[in-house]
Amino acid sequence: MADIDSNTGPIIALTGIGQLDLLRRLFGAVFIPPAVAAEIKDENSVEALRQTEWITVQPVTGVLAVQVLQNELDAGESEAIVLARELHAELLLLDERAATRKARSIGLQTIGTLGLLLLAKEQGIVRAIKPMLGELRQSGFHMSIPLYRQVLESAGESSDITPDQ
Repeated sequence: MADIDSNTGPIIALTGIGQLDLLRRLFGAVFIPPAVAAEIKDENSVEALRQTEWITVQPVTGVLAVQVLQNELDAGESEAIVLARELHAELLLLDERAATRKARSIGLQTIGTLGLLLLAKEQGIVRAIKPMLGELRQSGFHMSIPLYRQVLESAGESSDITPDQ
């Protein structure tokens, strides 16, 4: 299986809704750089990382490249992008728009938390993503109403919004 590298956002988002194991089910193993591990501070995510054997902290060797990227991005995003290049990762998990643009500009393939949920549904790992999207929104994950509807339509699910979503 190809190497998969992640930034902080998808790990925290998936842990927040009890779905971190989707990464293992989709990819088998995931690498994160030390700065991403350091950015994960909430108790649930720290404990989830501690309990996983399939998420590996992998040091970055391109320190200069990380420093250059930190002029535009935070430490976790910078290290995640450099690590993805160093590992020749098939996919980089990112939610932040600026980091995604930068990663794609240097030829990296990216996917965000919402894309991961769609992929899990496409592969039959989950039956519906609408409940997970509702949980993400309730946990503070930023998602506009048009994006919410677009993701549900892509998943072939009703995009009606109820007050509890």
